[in-house]
Amino acid sequence: QVQLVESGGGLVQAGGSLRLSCAASGRTLSIYRMGWFRQAPGKERELVCFIRWTTGYTYGCNAAYGDSERGRFTISIDNAKNTVYLQMNSLKPEDTAVYYCAADLNSRGNWESWGQGTQVTVSS
Repeated sequence: QVQLVESGGGLVQAGGSLRLSCAASGRTLSIYRMGWFRQAPGKERELVCFIRWTTGYTYGCNAAYGDSERGRFTISIDNAKNTVYLQMNSLKPEDTAVYYCAADLNSRGNWESWGQGTQVTVSS
């Protein structure tokens, strides 16, 4: 079992930045990849991006995506701290959501462990 705890959310003005953290504990050796999801009010939860635990390969957050959230967000990992980060820059009101981190264990392809979520609110 892997436990995940997010932190770093809050209220920020449009154009500002936040860095979310997700600390993993428990059977971290079983983690294959870690992902960040978000769920805005009235919308379904969506994947923002993920990172592979041991290789650092990332999917979904890349400056090549320009001004989209995928271009403004960066996912990174500190294996020594068992922590994954989501750096969010140039935030927009439409980025307002609850952000969750999740773990895919043993490369089963399912997001099996979830954190409790952290609220991000971007004011205009």
